[in-house]
Amino acid sequence: MNDEAKRKQLRKYKMFATGLFVLMAIIFVATTLLQKSNPSHWIGYVRAFSEAAMVGALADWFAVTALFRHPLGIPIPHTNLIENSKQRLGDNLGSFVVSNFLSPQNIRPYIQKIKISNFVGEWLSKEKNQEALIRNLSDIVLDILNKLDDTSVSRFISKKVSEMTDDIKLNKVVGSGISYILEKNDHQRIVTNLSRQIKDYIIENDEMIKERVQKGSYSFVPAFVDNKIADKIASGLSDFFKEIEEDPEHEIRNLITQKIHEFSTDLKEDPKWDEEFKTIKNGLLKNDKLDEYSSDIWISIKKTLMKELQDEESSLKGYLSKNLNEFSENLKTDENLQNKIDHWVRVTAYKYILKNTHQFGNLISSTVGNWQGKELSEKLELEVGKDLQFIRVNGTLVGGLVGLIIYTITNFFL
Repeated sequence: MNDEAKRKQLRKYKMFATGLFVLMAIIFVATTLLQKSNPSHWIGYVRAFSEAAMVGALADWFAVTALFRHPLGIPIPHTNLIENSKQRLGDNLGSFVVSNFLSPQNIRPYIQKIKISNFVGEWLSKEKNQEALIRNLSDIVLDILNKLDDTSVSRFISKKVSEMTDDIKLNKVVGSGISYILEKNDHQRIVTNLSRQIKDYIIENDEMIKERVQKGSYSFVPAFVDNKIADKIASGLSDFFKEIEEDPEHEIRNLITQKIHEFSTDLKEDPKWDEEFKTIKNGLLKNDKLDEYSSDIWISIKKTLMKELQDEESSLKGYLSKNLNEFSENLKTDENLQNKIDHWVRVTAYKYILKNTHQFGNLISSTVGNWQGKELSEKLELEVGKDLQFIRVNGTLVGGLVGLIIYTITNFFL
């Protein structure tokens, strides 16, 4: 029922209560005049009833009216109670709601009934809801990206990179990386591949070896002797690197491993390498270069994100849709996940409500306190005015009955 309907209803019941009073007044006047010319006893009873009824009606009218306004506009003390006491009324109403509706024992049964996981799972399983969620999220992120100042973001990235690299010991990072490769024995593949390439290079360039031998040989040594020596050198070297390639336990491999290990330890422990890497780092990460790198990184990330978010068929949106499907299915089927989510929601809601109960009370108090007094009176009268009119009606009838009883007792016993 809207306010207009409530006003019509209130006027209807006010007219009924007032009409009953007017009826009693007419009966009182009529019986008073009739009693002067007619000595019948029944007239006195009717007159007593109507007289007392008028008094009861006027008394209850005054009481009901005094709640919402000054009767007849006269500022009689202790009238217009609601307007004059609105702040106290708001405080008491807020305290009443907090004490009786937001106490732990009252809210706990409702909190324990919360099962949001199934609802969310069902909602997310619908394609149109997924599309709406992804679209809204994309719009929010796009709006944020458009509002971000590229220069500020680049400077932020540059600052964070600078802060992180200041604390990083690059020599120890590189040394630890080399140690990790040694532990995994991955360096052996490099040795194998390098040995194969050197072997193949020697075989494919035997003529160059012959030319080198002849160039460094004496003039009196015959060419066929130089060629024979060159063949022996090439054959010996290729066989040597072939052995390294095929033998995983070759002494050269062990020697290389030992030297790399020593170099790794040296990198991590020798202070000179710390200074060397600091010099390299400072050269690569000068402020102007770091700002340039950061700007390029941010612009690239921003451009990629905006493209992915604007394209309806982008891989990012496809990935989000896939994960939403998996998540919604888990919410519907994984009982353990459901219990975890529902428990978290219940505990969070319970703590939040209890922590902020005073805020609810303050909200009610401030809302009522900020209402205009006349507005508050009108609101309350619209809500309870109809029932209060029955007080007037009951006062009229009860007053009349009491007056009738008193008149009867007076006539028969006094």
